[in-house]
Amino acid sequence: MTTTWPDFTETDAAALVTRLRKVHRSGRTKPLAWRRAQLTQLRALLTDNRKDIADALWADLHKSPNEVDIAEINLTILEIDDYLEHLEEWLAPQPAEVDVPHLPEGTTAHTEFDPLGVALVLSAWNYPIYLLLTPVAGALAAGNAVVIKPSELAEQTSALLARLIPAYLDTDAVAVVEGGVAPTTALLAQNFDHIFYTGNGTVGRIVMRAAAEHLTPVTLELGGKSPVFVDRDTDIAAVAERIASTKFSNAGQICVAPDYVLTDPETAQALTTALAQVVQELYGDDPQTSGTYGRIINERHFDRLTALLGSGRTALGGQSDRTEKYIAPTVLLDVQPDEPVMQEEIFGPILPILTVADLTEAIDFINDRDKPLAVYAFTDNDTTRTRLITETSSGAVNFGLPVFHLTVPTLPFGGVGESGMGNYHGRYSLETFSHRKTVFNVPLN
Repeated sequence: MTTTWPDFTETDAAALVTRLRKVHRSGRTKPLAWRRAQLTQLRALLTDNRKDIADALWADLHKSPNEVDIAEINLTILEIDDYLEHLEEWLAPQPAEVDVPHLPEGTTAHTEFDPLGVALVLSAWNYPIYLLLTPVAGALAAGNAVVIKPSELAEQTSALLARLIPAYLDTDAVAVVEGGVAPTTALLAQNFDHIFYTGNGTVGRIVMRAAAEHLTPVTLELGGKSPVFVDRDTDIAAVAERIASTKFSNAGQICVAPDYVLTDPETAQALTTALAQVVQELYGDDPQTSGTYGRIINERHFDRLTALLGSGRTALGGQSDRTEKYIAPTVLLDVQPDEPVMQEEIFGPILPILTVADLTEAIDFINDRDKPLAVYAFTDNDTTRTRLITETSSGAVNFGLPVFHLTVPTLPFGGVGESGMGNYHGRYSLETFSHRKTVFNVPLN
């Protein structure tokens, strides 16, 4: 299906930002009561419309209703509930010690969160509810007006959000803009107070260049090739279950999915056998007929991914069907570092396994490439864990389970270098969408 979006010009974008800025300057979005009301309404949007959300995500990504409930709706609600429980406490002014001899007695100071103003949230298509509404919740909790731009690639979900958000949130302070490159370009030409973008590095650079024109701060949640190190003598069956369940969920279209495995040759063979067993348990003999296995978002990404299947040797899967945008859960062995599958973030259900002699070679391999969004490892060795933490640089290091650090509201989520800048979730989102203002009070007498 090809959608014709309404025209949205730079003039329209300028008028929209001007209107929202006027509302923000009026003070409307700053009271705690307004923030809590918007968060409560955002929560209601999710709980009231579970079926419509599931239907849209099935149409866009063949995402199962169970996955929608868990990974799109409930995780977003978890984030909102964290704000509703803690926001008043987090917003309380923080006293600061002023113990310097040259200041008059009675001098006091504190810091407080000051809303930035008008925020732009540009979302990704792979989790078009969670990756959009989680930062939106943070922007609202911080007391900002918000322009919301869903991904045009998830067409049905974008259309649903464009209908629901105005029905639940304050339309004087929150607006949804749909469409592709043209409206995004029009929005990026405006002077926002913060831009939050989730997506790839190519567009991330475009966002950052546009933001530089106005010295607008940005949060870039990008991707990258997140490696998995599998140590000798680990529980291969358990490792295979945790890799497969995270790598092949949403057909591998997860920014923080395991991208490739580094392990020794013997473990590589055992892991491949175990992965085949887990894939059969998860999706049956033919994943194409499974009601829980997803599809690639569009033909362009399908063609990009199938071009990577020629790397190495196919040890599992490899089947594809362009009419359904289906690519089977696939494992590649004998992959060389210079092959196409190792030159870009895969963002699909293809898992290369590369062999290394030892941990030192694995660390060197990781460090010779762009800094990933996460480093994953399966090891019981404390020295190995310490070396991976201290000798690599990434957005996060996870032992024993990939991806799921993203789901914890009390942890900052974000990348470093090519995998992004800035972070969010919970209190960290409040810091992202606010300015920590100093208030300094010196008595005259």
